[in-house]
Amino acid sequence: MNIAQLIADRDLAQVTTCNVDMTVRDVVALLADRRIGALPVLQGKQVVGIFSERDLIYRIADMGADCLDRPVGEIMTAPAVTVHPQETVLDALSLMTRRRIRHLPVVDNMGMCGFISIGDLVKSRLDEARHETEAMRNYIQSS
Repeated sequence: MNIAQLIADRDLAQVTTCNVDMTVRDVVALLADRRIGALPVLQGKQVVGIFSERDLIYRIADMGADCLDRPVGEIMTAPAVTVHPQETVLDALSLMTRRRIRHLPVVDNMGMCGFISIGDLVKSRLDEARHETEAMRNYIQSS
């Protein structure tokens, strides 16, 4: 399965994003309100970074609470590690494992077309394994 198939039924408008000019304080409030761990940071329609709980923790450790009043564009992880819709779920999982990240913006030549988490990918793999197991069980029982 590829990433395009995984996100095919998702509405891009439902992906929570922020703009590079928003304050870290406002973005943290957004994360808390939506109960999410990360979001893509946009400049126009282009993904220019990602902001996560880890970014906040690292910056507070370095800069103290002053970082809360800075633009998220100064604090975010940039450039964002992204994945193309035609990449496989396994390739995306491998990328996330190598880079030790939990979220990936899905980007094509038109800009962001989705946002996935490691949980999305693991669920996809588990569903695939269940289908394969069921197919094997049916095959064996029909032989």
